Amino acid sequence: MRILVIGDVFGRVGRRVLRQGLNNIVTSAKIDFVVANGENLAGGSGVTHDTLEEVFGLGVDVITSGNHIWDKKESLKLLETEKRLLRPANYPAEAPGVGGRTYEARNGRTIAVLNLLGRVFMDSVDCPFHTADNQIHKLKNESKIILVDMHAEATSEKQAMGHYLDGRVSAIFGTHTHVQTSDAYIMPRSTAYITDVGMTGPIHSIIGVRPEIILRRFVKKIPERFQEASGPGQFNGAVIEVNDDSGLAKSIKSVVISYEEQ
Repeated sequence: MRILVIGDVFGRVGRRVLRQGLNNIVTSAKIDFVVANGENLAGGSGVTHDTLEEVFGLGVDVITSGNHIWDKKESLKLLETEKRLLRPANYPAEAPGVGGRTYEARNGRTIAVLNLLGRVFMDSVDCPFHTADNQIHKLKNESKIILVDMHAEATSEKQAMGHYLDGRVSAIFGTHTHVQTSDAYIMPRSTAYITDVGMTGPIHSIIGVRPEIILRRFVKKIPERFQEASGPGQFNGAVIEVNDDSGLAKSIKSVVISYEEQ
């Protein structure tokens, strides 16, 4: 099975980049399943019904998320009704939605997707390592192929999760920091890993936001509302090939493509 994972899709530019390039990538790389982190789909913060439908319509099979999934009130209902949308599994059980589920890929194989949230510099939530143990035990009964979106701030926490789950899942891809790392590789026990798969959104930005806004916050220390940047876009992702029978990874390759503004 060939899987495409896409880094945090940020706002209008991120959605435009998917329109510009996703179908070509899926076709040329013979992709069977597409996962994208979408916690920044709507204006760079949260999701809405319309942005979800747009992205699903472009060929994304599952949307994972993170701490910003709660930024739009609409997401509370969407998490209850839309099975293709996940929130981190280590939020309290009382929170709407689920963090892990099994789906069917284009080739007819089952594939499980698990969404986790780190705790270093992030929300105070349940332990992602213990949550991973519990979720993987359940998901293993449903599919040999398991993908994990580790949405976290600290590189060390993502790497720790990689080593913790090596050999137990097919792939672990980090999200949240919006800058793709250059460490995509196959771990010793055949799990594909990348610390952060990056951001699909505006190139001339600071993690998706207009640079002048972030610069004023750093220099003047005065809070200012974020506004998504515009202009040329970038597609950040990774293509992962997995053995259908063992569920272990055979290869992982980063994808970075630039697109001009339409």
